[in-house]
Amino acid sequence: MIILQPHEKKAIKCAIFDFDGTLSTLRCGWEEVMRPLMYECIVGDKQLSKDESDKIKAEIYAYVDESTGIQTIGQMKWLANTVKEYGFNTKTSDDQWFYKAEYNRRLMEHVAVERDKLIKGEITRATYLIRGSEEFLIALKNHGIKLFAASGTDEEDVIKEVTALGLAGYFDEIAGSKPHSEQCSKEEVIKRLLKENSGMIVIGDGKVEIRLGRENGALTLGVASDEQAREGINPVKQTRLTVAGAHAIVGDFRELDEILEWMS
Repeated sequence: MIILQPHEKKAIKCAIFDFDGTLSTLRCGWEEVMRPLMYECIVGDKQLSKDESDKIKAEIYAYVDESTGIQTIGQMKWLANTVKEYGFNTKTSDDQWFYKAEYNRRLMEHVAVERDKLIKGEITRATYLIRGSEEFLIALKNHGIKLFAASGTDEEDVIKEVTALGLAGYFDEIAGSKPHSEQCSKEEVIKRLLKENSGMIVIGDGKVEIRLGRENGALTLGVASDEQAREGINPVKQTRLTVAGAHAIVGDFRELDEILEWMS
């Protein structure tokens, strides 16, 4: 399924990709790691009524959905502030870096194992690639388009994951979050690239990159990917990307010729 809208024709010279959920599904399910962590940290050993518990869970769910695509440390700062505001858990830290380290530890229990399987050839790269994504990257490179990857994931990890999936050679630059820095690398990299280059297209499954692309006059392609199936449109993402102002929305890159024609 593909939803393409008419747009002002511009020669595309550079493409900025979000990575997770746009090209890769290695981190699929990160929300199911973050939400329980947030709940545990906020509540601690406090015995809550069902209504109180449901209220906190709803608040967490809404925040995780709203913050999708921002740097992880920003989400952990929200967690630290929320723990303090509720005051239920007096045994945990008020340091967002503490929460980020624990979140990464839990998430990487799965991601690192799967990444190592990819490197060893025990599973195929296609297992964790959005369908048609590599063919799309090849087509863009063949058209002389420079490719950049910008992610809210820690830079060391995103480079490892891009490499494990065999995609590193397609990108002119891969950027992620810097250690112990609250600077949102995805936003900063996108802003920098948009200023340095003309004829940009921003491609991603999050509202952060789509919003930045629209604000800076770039063409935007929202990828409302169903990460479990690696193809087709996720209606929740579709709504999010539509609200963010995506010029067009796809679920994957299988309809390559149609996407390229729309871009040109």
